[in-house]
Amino acid sequence: MTAYEPTPPPGAAPAAYDAVVLAGGAARRLGGVDKPGLRVGGRALLDRVLGACADARATVVVADPRPTARPVRWAREEPPGGGPLAALDAGLRHTTADTVVVLSADLPFLHEATVHTLLATLGAAPDAAGALLTDADGRDQPLVAAYRAAALRSELAALTEEHGALTGLPLRRLTGALDLTRVPDPVASFDCDTWDDLATARARIREHGHVLDEWISAAKDELGIDLDVDIKVLLDLARDAAHGVARPAAPLTTFLVGYAAGRAQGGPEAVAEASRKAAALAQRWADETAAAQADAAPDATPGTRPDAG
Repeated sequence: MTAYEPTPPPGAAPAAYDAVVLAGGAARRLGGVDKPGLRVGGRALLDRVLGACADARATVVVADPRPTARPVRWAREEPPGGGPLAALDAGLRHTTADTVVVLSADLPFLHEATVHTLLATLGAAPDAAGALLTDADGRDQPLVAAYRAAALRSELAALTEEHGALTGLPLRRLTGALDLTRVPDPVASFDCDTWDDLATARARIREHGHVLDEWISAAKDELGIDLDVDIKVLLDLARDAAHGVARPAAPLTTFLVGYAAGRAQGGPEAVAEASRKAAALAQRWADETAAAQADAAPDATPGTRPDAG
């Protein structure tokens, strides 16, 4: 797979939306394992998808309930295992927003920026019923899409009237009747249908350009932290503490910065301010160390110490 950095769409923040995540499939190509619970980068696939739609007004997961990194509402089609259209209909019944983002639970590279791109694309196409991703082969991915809820409800009702039920009907019976706009994205649309897909996903996030962001995201999920901070500032602080004081000072200093920001009940601004103070302290410490070393040098000349003057 190619390198991928999601790019937020230009313009205003996306309109309010609800999210429906389909997580109750049989995973036959994976031998029937619990696919949403498989881990990529230490995080369950379902939790990765939930992170991408974290700003949804309401999130409905269609599956049997399980522990998740953030609260969701659970729904189930009747009978269970009735297929994607029946599951979508069950989830949609618990939404009220005019726009609904519909996602499968096996998208390891989906990011919030991709969801916002879909919403922005739909908003710029007032006559479209939805905006969906296409994969590397140009195929539609209707379970990575933003839809107008009214269009979904209308077409699902028509299909129910025509067939008596939605059980067993393929997704194309729905999407084929809708006017959709398409967004090519071979990475965000990548899903884990096979063990090879899972191995590819696990290998990619350990690439040098991705591993740090993936680790931070996983750690925040595990610790229940919803806080965006300037990673570069913290890395610079850790470097300064390690070089100017001692190597073990790096992790301890960044811990103390987080603790101080938490006690101040602050957000990213509090972390930045605590980092600034700690970095200044590390610099003063390094200056004093250099001065002491200069004083101890046999050929030290007055007025040449680093802190002279």
